[in-house]
Parts: sequence; C-alpha cells; structure tokens
Amino acid sequence: MAWVYLAVAGLFEIGWAIGLKYSDGFSKPAPSLLTAISMVFSIWLLAVAMKTIPVGTAYAVWTGIGAIGVAVLGMILFGESREFLRIFSLFLIVAGIVGLKLVS
Repeated sequence: MAWVYLAVAGLFEIGWAIGLKYSDGFSKPAPSLLTAISMVFSIWLLAVAMKTIPVGTAYAVWTGIGAIGVAVLGMILFGESREFLRIFSLFLIVAGIVGLKLVS
C-alpha cells in the first residue's frame, strides 16, 4: 500500500507544481488554494509512504514522478520544448524509478 501512497503523492506533486504556474505567484486565490491543498496532501502521503519505503527511494521516486509529470504537462499545456534529448532524459528518469522499485 505504501507504493500506492507514494504514487498518489507524486500525482499531487504534479498538481502543486502546475498549480504554482496558474497561481501567478499566489496572486490568484482559487489556483493558490488548490496549490496549497495539493502541497499538503503530497507531503502527507509522502510521509505515510516513508513509514515503510526507504527515505532515499521514496524521495527519488516522488520527485521523479513529479518531474516527469510536470515536464510532460509543460509540453502539453505551455508549449515547452519537445526536443529528442529532453524526451530521452524523461525516459531515463522513468528507468530510474522502475529500477528503484525493483530493488526496494
């Protein structure tokens, strides 16, 4: 169950990172509130997952999920670069996450 908590924590991390963009420096109330709520849930679920998953693995997977999700949504929502090397680098992060899961 800890891995499920960690995966959901990663999804909330994506939510708050994208929310930061939409909150415009916390100047827009609704996106700011949703961002803050996502932050709280993300950290809370990460903490729960860390009860059984080693801290280094949990943190690396959490940030990896966030990095991949935010990079992909950045390409979709904000027209960010889709260069081959950028996408290849995202696949390397995925490989690292899978590797950490396999040895944990």
